[in-house]
Amino acid sequence: MARDRGIVVMTPPQLPAVVEPAQLTAALRRGGVLDAGAVREVKVLHQRDTVVSHIVRLGLRYVGESAGAPQSLILKMAHAAFAKTLADRGEHEVAFYTQLAPNMPPGLVPRCFDGHFDEESGAWHLLLEDLTDSHELATVPTLPPSRDQAMAIVATLARMHAAWWNHASLGETVGTWASTEDSAARMETFAGHYDRFADQLGDRLSEERRILYRRLIEQSARLSQRYHSRRHVTIAHGDAHTWNFLLPRAGVANTVRIFDFDLWGINVPTSDLAYMMAIQWYPERRQALERALLNRYHETLLAHGVAGYTRGTLDQDYRWSVLWHITKPVWQWSIDIPPGIWWNNLERVMMAVEDLGCEELLG
Repeated sequence: MARDRGIVVMTPPQLPAVVEPAQLTAALRRGGVLDAGAVREVKVLHQRDTVVSHIVRLGLRYVGESAGAPQSLILKMAHAAFAKTLADRGEHEVAFYTQLAPNMPPGLVPRCFDGHFDEESGAWHLLLEDLTDSHELATVPTLPPSRDQAMAIVATLARMHAAWWNHASLGETVGTWASTEDSAARMETFAGHYDRFADQLGDRLSEERRILYRRLIEQSARLSQRYHSRRHVTIAHGDAHTWNFLLPRAGVANTVRIFDFDLWGINVPTSDLAYMMAIQWYPERRQALERALLNRYHETLLAHGVAGYTRGTLDQDYRWSVLWHITKPVWQWSIDIPPGIWWNNLERVMMAVEDLGCEELLG
C-alpha cells in the first residue's frame, strides 16, 4: 500500500517467480503443451481480488515453435488480507490440484500447470488453464441458472463424485477422515457459536427454530453415524454453488468445469447437492428443479460406474444433508461473513427443512 497526497493506493501483490519466462516454459513443458518453443514475454492482462484470493490473467508470447501452447494462463495466489489466516486455504487447494486432479478424468476441472505452497512463508500459487474465452458462469451471482444449465452442472458434479466414489485411497493418500471424537469436538464448538448466535438474534430466531437447533445438537452423534459408516462417500467440493462451475460459451463444444477447491474433503456426496439447492435457492426455484436434478445426478452416477446406491438412498442422504446444513449460517456468522449472505442462507435452508420433512430425522 502506498500514499500519494493523502490518497491510499493499493499496490498489487508481488507475483511469484513461476511467472518468469524460464519457469513458465518449464511448467508448460512438464504439462505437455510446449515442445521446442519457449516463453519470451509475460504480460499481466487483468487482475482482481476475490474474497480470499488474488487472481491474475497472464498473456504469453513465445519464441520458436509454440503451436498448441496456451496464449494466456490464470495465476491464483493468496489475498494479502487473508495470508496465513484460517480463511487462507491455499495449501488445501494446491493439494487438490497437484495430488487429486491428475488422477481424475479429463475435462472436469481446469488443467493445472504448476502449484506450490511454501510452509515457511505461507505463500502459495496455482497456475491454471485460462478458460475465459471458451467458458462463462451460468449467471451472475446470486441469480439461479436455467434448467438446462442446472442439469449440466449437476451431471458434471456427479461425474466428479463418481470418480472418487468409495475410492480405496480415501483417508489413506487422499483426504482425511474425521474421527467420532473429531465430530464431537466440532459439534461442541458449533454449540458455543450457536449460543452466541441465538443471543444476538434475539426474537429474530423463533422458538421453533431454536428447538430444531437444540435437537440437532443433542442428536448429532447419532446423525453423524451416516458419515462414520464410510459407505457411499466421495470427495465433495464443499462450496458447490452454481457459480463455481464454468459452462461452455454458445457455440463451444466443451465440458462444464468445476473450480475453487479450497474446501474439498471426504463427505457424503449429497452435502454438495444440498448446499447447491437448499442453501442457495428460494422454494419456488428449488421445488421446480429439485426432483429432476436429483434424478439426473443419480442417472449420471450409474452411467459412470457407481453401483449399489439406490434412488431412495439418495433421497435419504439428501434430506440428511439439508438438515445438517442448518449449521452453515451459524458457521458463516462465526467468521464474520456478512448478514446479507448468512441470513438469506438461514431462511432458505429452514424452508427446505420444512418442505422435505427433515425434522423427522431427529426422531
